[in-house]
Amino acid sequence: MKIQLSEHFTYKKLLRFVLPSIIMMIFTSIYSVVDGLFVSNFVGKTALAAINLTLPIIMGLSALGFMIGTGGSAIVARMLGEKKREKANEYFSMLIYVTAIGGILLSILGAIFIPAIASLLGAKGQLLSNCILYARLSFISMPAFMLQNVFQSFFVTAEKPHLGLYVVIAAGVTNMVLDFLFVGILGFGLAGAALATVCGEFIGGLFPIFYFTRKNSSLLRLGKTQWNGHVLLQTCINGSSELMTNLSSSIMNSLYNIQLMKFAGENGVAAYGTMMYINFIFLAIFFGYSIGSAPVISYHYGAGNQDELKNLFRKSLRLIGTWGIMLALLSQLLAAPLSKLFVGYDAELFAMTEHGFRIYCLAYLINGFNIFGSSFFTALNNGVISAAISFLRTLVFQIIMILLLPTLLGINGIWSAVGIAELMTLCVTITFFIKQRKKYHYV
Repeated sequence: MKIQLSEHFTYKKLLRFVLPSIIMMIFTSIYSVVDGLFVSNFVGKTALAAINLTLPIIMGLSALGFMIGTGGSAIVARMLGEKKREKANEYFSMLIYVTAIGGILLSILGAIFIPAIASLLGAKGQLLSNCILYARLSFISMPAFMLQNVFQSFFVTAEKPHLGLYVVIAAGVTNMVLDFLFVGILGFGLAGAALATVCGEFIGGLFPIFYFTRKNSSLLRLGKTQWNGHVLLQTCINGSSELMTNLSSSIMNSLYNIQLMKFAGENGVAAYGTMMYINFIFLAIFFGYSIGSAPVISYHYGAGNQDELKNLFRKSLRLIGTWGIMLALLSQLLAAPLSKLFVGYDAELFAMTEHGFRIYCLAYLINGFNIFGSSFFTALNNGVISAAISFLRTLVFQIIMILLLPTLLGINGIWSAVGIAELMTLCVTITFFIKQRKKYHYV
């Protein structure tokens, strides 16, 4: 049975509604994970290090898609809550067109500047050549990847989360099958991994365009629009936290790589990359829940349903707390087998990866609350608070920790930096929740 944004959400109904978004985020994460898995085992750790050095740059440039998707869906969902469907479709169409144009421009700039950027990160010789090859091929599908990120949010707003799920599954399966074919069987190496990702992202980004431009049964349709600078500005403000999260993550991953090159060399970068692949999938649960629940929160905020806002807020915190404990325990159990899956061919690299991940994974007890807190204020159209949480979480506190802790604890300081930064951010998130509760009536 179809679940509408206007309904009262029990735990069962809330989980059913957000589950497609969670699975969508997991499959989106699988793109990079599968690339890393095949490249590490079939090409070697130098090629794996190349992916790990360039991936933050690619994700940083694609952050426009996350910003427009989350920030724009909050506005469109609010319009639907206010019964202004024509305006909702007009804003939706404009934001999709802006994303496509922005994606093309960023892909061109990325292809031009990637040699200089990779060199600044410390890549030389074969590592530098691999970085340029992987990144330039990946930039081919940058516009499609950004559109996929935008449509992840708008499929939920259109009350079609399951359709969005099917699209992302199709894209993910395509990527996995082609990785096996191009890298595992045909031996195309690093180029094969990049091309597999490109094909998957084209499916994920272009199919939704065909769906929304035709007559459909969803709440949204892609069509004629007109430029509205105010809506675009509000979208950017609302989604600034997601932009900040992705940009900051890219900056921080690059900083981590620089520190790891200093303390552990190429092995450190490869170990950190393996942890990030696992981290992508685990954090996808929190990000997927936040994306899936945000349009519901925005709708009830626009409709003035204060009781339902309280209901959604309380249930969300309980779910996130439960998942955080489960993920932390699961990480400890799977640290060895997952590390072996990626880098089991190198005993020293395997030992470093397993040890680092056991320290790193303690952050799962905390980071879900910060991710939801940022998304929650985005859904309430309060982009300033949302951006503040993300800015502190993903950039300020992490920079302090990654520069300070290694001088005190060595490489263990690098592995523990995220957890300490998340704990500091949680104090800020709780403070915002307490100060803003009377304004938004969510507790």
